[in-house]
Amino acid sequence: MTQEQRTQVVERWGDMVWRLALARTASVPDAEDVFQEVFLRYFRHEDRFQSDEHRKAWLIRCTVNRAKSVFASPWRRRTVPLETAEEVGVEDDYREVYSAVLSLPAKYRAAIHLHYFEGLSVAEMATALDVPEGTVKSQLSRGRALLRDMLKEVEL
Repeated sequence: MTQEQRTQVVERWGDMVWRLALARTASVPDAEDVFQEVFLRYFRHEDRFQSDEHRKAWLIRCTVNRAKSVFASPWRRRTVPLETAEEVGVEDDYREVYSAVLSLPAKYRAAIHLHYFEGLSVAEMATALDVPEGTVKSQLSRGRALLRDMLKEVEL
């Protein structure tokens, strides 16, 4: 694959990977690390993908796994983040909503993000997160309820 083709891949799928990494980690530096690791792994395995659908599913799954590894690292357990996630790349109209999404617990944040920002179905989310569909439905329902409570005070 040429450098130009690699650039096109990052331009096409980069926003999705970045937003999911940020939603999972709630930290810009951690999201940047996840983003880089995902695309490094992608370029090592680029010849294995049969379709764009397969590529998208792999990128989502890899991003979720890399974000999990961030939380599992011994370094993460011994440090405290210096800053909270910034709403990078989020339109001003949605900044408060996205900020509320980022303040959700990780399991609800991932479900809300994948459904509303990436447009995945419950079945696709269950596959990407490696959980049963019923769990995804519960996480969406509980996440929506938490968001509703958070956003009651905010006029949108």
